[in-house]
Amino acid sequence: MAIDLNAIRKKLTNLQSQTGKQNNLWKPEPGKQTIRIVPYQFNKDNPFQELYFHYNLGKRTYLSPVTFGKADPVVEFCEQLKATGNKEDWQMARKMEPKMRTYVPVIVRGQESEGVKFWGFGKTVYQELLSIISDPDYGDITDPVNGRDVSVEFTAAEGAGSYPKTAIRVKPNQTAATGDKNIADGIMNGQKNITEIFKEVSYDDLKAALGEWLDPESSEAEAQPQATATATSGAGKVDDVNQAFDELFNS
Repeated sequence: MAIDLNAIRKKLTNLQSQTGKQNNLWKPEPGKQTIRIVPYQFNKDNPFQELYFHYNLGKRTYLSPVTFGKADPVVEFCEQLKATGNKEDWQMARKMEPKMRTYVPVIVRGQESEGVKFWGFGKTVYQELLSIISDPDYGDITDPVNGRDVSVEFTAAEGAGSYPKTAIRVKPNQTAATGDKNIADGIMNGQKNITEIFKEVSYDDLKAALGEWLDPESSEAEAQPQATATATSGAGKVDDVNQAFDELFNS
């Protein structure tokens, strides 16, 4: 049996893409670390980039087109589920709706030579950072000349039922982001566009992923989902789910 070279190339591309993504993202390790949020090269008025994701859709994560103000077939399908009037369908729709995660460009103290990375966090940290910046006693902590470093303390989940915790503290002293010209140039001109790290997914591709998730036994991405329990595990009324899908995409 001859090896499938196309499959090998696709796997290699995926691995390279994942490596590139990891190199451009920063995740706090357990304990305390210090970072500096810096201006975003591609939107200097606002370093906070709000992205919406579909998690675990066929064991994959997809960047929702809602991020860019575009139509999202999963969101449309969720609206159809909610319209059935069934409680379980409504709960299913809530789980499938895209979730927001905010990213900011940062440099990590002690690792400045590695350049700008993106730190992603949830609603709680986001609100806390916005509250600090809106406080006139702090102001723009991202200013490259007179901004402030941020101490991040991360505590990993300690067991079943517990969640990781992230605590932040903005340093009182105003400092320059860096005194190194090369690092400064990297901050201002060497950043990745966040959309190079998280790729936009087309409407049709996301629609196909939704169809495959609803009917994992289908060999055709565009195949109509069948009304089986395995196709809609945990979805509530199977007939209602498939009827909503049919009405939305096959009418």
